[in-house]
Amino acid sequence: MSGPPAATGHAGDAEPTSYEDWHLLGRDERVPTDPERPWLPPPRPAPESGWTTKLVVEYDGTDFVGWAKQPGKRSVEAEFERAIGQIFGGECPRIIVGGRTDTGVHARGQIVAYDGEALAPYNLNALLPKDIAVVSSEPARPGFDPRNEAISRTYRYRVWHCRERNVFRQRDTLLWGRELDLGALRACAEALLGNRDFTAFTPTETLHSWFRRTVDHAAWAYEDGLEGDGRPISRTAGRSPILVFEITADSFLRHMNRALVGTMLDVGLGMRSVDEFAALLDGAPRDQAGWTAPPTGLSLESIQYPGEPS
Repeated sequence: MSGPPAATGHAGDAEPTSYEDWHLLGRDERVPTDPERPWLPPPRPAPESGWTTKLVVEYDGTDFVGWAKQPGKRSVEAEFERAIGQIFGGECPRIIVGGRTDTGVHARGQIVAYDGEALAPYNLNALLPKDIAVVSSEPARPGFDPRNEAISRTYRYRVWHCRERNVFRQRDTLLWGRELDLGALRACAEALLGNRDFTAFTPTETLHSWFRRTVDHAAWAYEDGLEGDGRPISRTAGRSPILVFEITADSFLRHMNRALVGTMLDVGLGMRSVDEFAALLDGAPRDQAGWTAPPTGLSLESIQYPGEPS
């Protein structure tokens, strides 16, 4: 697996930027001049130990404030620091995550790296809480950076499209008992493809200064692969009532997927047209888009890296 090319600051800058210097730059200094080619940082230097480990991780995000540590609150990152630090004798090596999920958002294919020898998933899971699990643990290239080397990420938003609620799916699906226009939802997903300005789908107060993202794949489909007529599916129908929105992009803005889902569901209800939705993808202000769906149904499914099978 090869890393990204070394960055040289803004396109056209002559002086190279070190990995550490890049992280000291303000967000407005990281905006690419070419929106089709996001500016990547230089490769992370190999650690002195010569070891970097890659973990594939899953977690139920319901009871976490997200990945990142926050004082006095429960986070996935803090749980990993505690578990890994305990194994390494109290000192936790640097931990880097592929995608910083927000409060309540789940992960089925999160990528975590730390500088140190690989630990067996069994040993890590014995020290982690029951709502976090390490799926695999393997040596990676020394200095592997799961966040900055990622070329794309895939999220899914799951909707329990059924009038009868399910107590076992309330933590990972949005309960939705209303009829939807599936053709309109799919047309909205198709409109997302390509390089778009998602200003309308992230909070107005934001640290982001670059709002364009490139979407490689977006689709609505039932989890069982069968078609539907848009009406809520009965639990006695013998098929899955879970409707899934899947999206793959180079990166995502804060709350972007949830705002997209909320707005598309408005379209599915006939509250706005597909054309009105598509017009939002040209940098419209946030107040012109729809509501932000709750984090319950959102999950980081996988992260893609150069050289991996597509």
